[in-house]
Amino acid sequence: MIPLNAQQPKIVKVKLDQPIAKVQPNMWGVFFEDINFGADGGIYAELIKNRSFEFAKPLMGWSIYRNKPREGEVLVVNRKEANETNPRYLQIKKLTDDFELINEGFKGIGVKKGMRYDFSTMYRQLQPGVKMVLILKDENRKIIGQGNFIPESTGSEWKKQSVSFVATETNPKAKFGIIFQGKGSIDLDMISLFPGDTWKNRKQGLRADMVQLLADMKPGFIRFPGGCIVEGTDLANRYQWKNTIGPIEERKLLINRWNTEFAHRPAPDYYQTFGLGFFEYFQLAEDIGSDALPILNCGMACQFNTGEVVALDELQPYVQDALDLIEFANGDLSTTWGKKRAELGHPKPFNLKMMGVGNENWGPQYLERLAIFTKAIKAKYPDFKLINSSGTDPEGDRFNLLNTSLRENKADFIDEHYYRPADWFLKNAGRYDSYPRNDTKIFVGEYAVHADKNVIGSNRNNWESALASASLMTGLERNADVVQMASYAPLFAHIDGWQWAPDMIWVDNLNSYGTPDYYVQKLFSTNKGTDVVSITLDDKNIIGQDGLFASSVIDKTKKELIIKIANNTKESQSIIFDLEGKTKLKTKGTIEELASEHLSQL
Repeated sequence: MIPLNAQQPKIVKVKLDQPIAKVQPNMWGVFFEDINFGADGGIYAELIKNRSFEFAKPLMGWSIYRNKPREGEVLVVNRKEANETNPRYLQIKKLTDDFELINEGFKGIGVKKGMRYDFSTMYRQLQPGVKMVLILKDENRKIIGQGNFIPESTGSEWKKQSVSFVATETNPKAKFGIIFQGKGSIDLDMISLFPGDTWKNRKQGLRADMVQLLADMKPGFIRFPGGCIVEGTDLANRYQWKNTIGPIEERKLLINRWNTEFAHRPAPDYYQTFGLGFFEYFQLAEDIGSDALPILNCGMACQFNTGEVVALDELQPYVQDALDLIEFANGDLSTTWGKKRAELGHPKPFNLKMMGVGNENWGPQYLERLAIFTKAIKAKYPDFKLINSSGTDPEGDRFNLLNTSLRENKADFIDEHYYRPADWFLKNAGRYDSYPRNDTKIFVGEYAVHADKNVIGSNRNNWESALASASLMTGLERNADVVQMASYAPLFAHIDGWQWAPDMIWVDNLNSYGTPDYYVQKLFSTNKGTDVVSITLDDKNIIGQDGLFASSVIDKTKKELIIKIANNTKESQSIIFDLEGKTKLKTKGTIEELASEHLSQL
């Protein structure tokens, strides 16, 4: 027996020789959606806002500083007939005095002393003459980094050129400027600035500190790219994966679904540049040892917005996108999309195993469209797993209709989402104890403790939310034969640009930090084990007796017993763990403890 504390102990029994379920290697994962400036302005390390002038207001994020304005000096030119995906560019006519083009970045630009910054742009000029001085400056216009850019080519074709320079000071709210000198005319597009310390030092890559927090969790999967942005407010603005791969300048910008969704947190400058596209998502998953789990539009826009659906006889292009994505991820070099993947730099398949069809869609209209997707995908890839939506809530008429229908149709996975108060999480720790043990499995694709039904700042990631999540997660783990995957949501939020709270990881322009919820998720995902074993108090599952919640797993590879126990009371409790069985374990153990005296502790 192993005692924990010493006063009036409770006897908790663990049956080592009676595994009751296998734990899937990918059980605990993460869910990424471009919300709260999670991609542009977040993990995608581009520092220039509206780099290609494709926002609804083409100079949003830009300003011009000059002594005397001159008409026609700076023009936004639209070449839509010649380039539909990236129609606008900036035409500069430098005739007299120097002037400066300034970009404000995403809530400012985070600059680090001694860091290299990589500038690039696409340009064309018929004759040389214009020179550009690149500057980073603080709030008082003091220059804290400077470089020179002299265009090397002339002619009517667009060229790309880069130059790097080093910052001399640290500042979280810097701005970037281009001072135009000399005399002449030049066209500019895709004006870009990246820090030199991107993840794995990939050019125009991801923010390393944010990826590292994910890698440290060792998540089993990454669900992407959403979430509601998959649906779009209407079908014209749905997420289309084929528009997010290939050369950056050929990826067509799209307004972000969360641009004006919440009146209390409007974000009119929130767009998707798709610098973080499907190839980069697959690459990220591979980098951190996770399975990729893409979610695709099922022919339905967000039912809280327009509720548009594509006609059933026009659904085939949507289905073909799903089939082509599997080929893109897994096809050999003789296939159209496998060849495309190789051309992007990854000849080896990504080994995609599953995808979601729709996100939080519901009703008979969803079931009709899902059936068409399922038939086509299973006909070509019979072992491929599909995630099916159960709507927005874990109960009610919508949920009941989908849950019943999907089980009758022997769905691979039903995706359940819940954003509920802490007491709901505690009361539902035994939710899956009575679920059917049949072929249909559960994916808890989105969950988080919300203090109330509003998505407001009072919904904070405090210790109460983390403790309630941990309590529920013991129930998910105990039922690992039913609940095979789970992911908290949302993942990232910028402190100056969030729309939805709570969120697992918060960032500013220079720093990122994990909340109490992050450390709970990390605790589970780095201690997943291989087999669930019984843990009981008075021969009952531990789902709230005396404020306790518990689960236990064996790791057969490491010969470890891992017990997770959450104490929701104000007092410490004395427990003796009675280990029954002959399974050989390591003779020494460790205790990892997360605790706080205050439920409101952030």
